[in-house]
Amino acid sequence: MAAFTNFNNRLPDPTFSLNDAGAVEGSGISGPGFASVSVTSIRPGQVSRTVSGRGIHRETGSHNWEINISYHPMRRDQFDVVQGFLDARNGRMKPFFVVLPHNSKPKDPVFATYAATNVLSAAVGHQAGTPYVLMQGSAVITGSAKPGDFFTISDANDANHLKAYKVTRVETNDTYQSGSTRPTTSQIRVHTLPPLAKFVSSGSVINWINPAFRVIQKSDTMEYQLSTDNLYQFGLNLEEIQP
Repeated sequence: MAAFTNFNNRLPDPTFSLNDAGAVEGSGISGPGFASVSVTSIRPGQVSRTVSGRGIHRETGSHNWEINISYHPMRRDQFDVVQGFLDARNGRMKPFFVVLPHNSKPKDPVFATYAATNVLSAAVGHQAGTPYVLMQGSAVITGSAKPGDFFTISDANDANHLKAYKVTRVETNDTYQSGSTRPTTSQIRVHTLPPLAKFVSSGSVINWINPAFRVIQKSDTMEYQLSTDNLYQFGLNLEEIQP
């Protein structure tokens, strides 16, 4: 019998299984696939107009993602692995992580292979509010990140930097804004939604494979339906939350 260090806090899915003890195990029970996923970007702001028609813009809150997941009708064994995991979250009290299948790796297969086999890290320190990250690879970068890709950041100096970022623009050694520092062949400058939520230390690891959203359920109530053919109907409404 094997001992484990921690209970896992990632929602089970077809590529991620848990055993009965709640630990990661390749031969454990995989979570069911998602029938559909809805992702909402919320960036609170206020826009007002002067008498002359001039616009005044300001942000009124922090950015966050909302995620709605619908499941196909499930057998009991498929449903129980999800429900058991969520029951252990104690409603909205314990955040957990979810990886979305369409964002589990970069769209460019060449860059996805590179990101899976090489370390990409912040080339310099970046202040909170910076709208991009200059990142460098451990070798000449092949392929490229694309708008719509997601990533997270592992900063050894800030374990609480768990925000998920979406790529909006990418500057490379071949294509970059004039007047800015040209990325080397082992660097890319990735613009993000939202701008950086926290200071990012030089050398912080950029995670492109299985970037995880830190979430809680939007409600303290969990409900499911059981049909006459003994299949469970269930869905999740989640919102991103930071430590």
